[in-house]
Amino acid sequence: MKFFLILFFLPTIVFAQNLRVVDGDTIHIGKIKYRFHGIDAPEMSQTCKQNNKNIKCGVLSKVKLVEKINNQKVNCKKITTDRYKRIVAECFVNNESLSSFLVKNGYAFAYRRYSKQFVEDENFAKKNKLGLWAMEFQYPWDYRRKK
Repeated sequence: MKFFLILFFLPTIVFAQNLRVVDGDTIHIGKIKYRFHGIDAPEMSQTCKQNNKNIKCGVLSKVKLVEKINNQKVNCKKITTDRYKRIVAECFVNNESLSSFLVKNGYAFAYRRYSKQFVEDENFAKKNKLGLWAMEFQYPWDYRRKK
């Protein structure tokens, strides 16, 4: 029984070499796709404006996630599975939530439609004009609706 439990939990804790960051709220660990619970990051094609310059804010969000992971182990805790068969999870590096990190630093938003968990983090980023809050942006859910 103990052997089975070890095998069951192994796929959720891996070294970054097996990890691919897809965008600011989605990673692949091996063949398993994880969508971060309770947050929404800009789409890869999405742009924002800062000082009258277009910024690829979807790319920026992804880069910040890559920098945060920085070749460290990622541990994901499954919450559910979405309609695209991705595992919806909260993922951690050194026991720090990647979702909280992204939202608190302004590179993703609390996705209130699904969770209120990261609202305080978003309020902090907004109040301090961090990340995207220092730019003109469109919420990712509005951007997708207009595409």
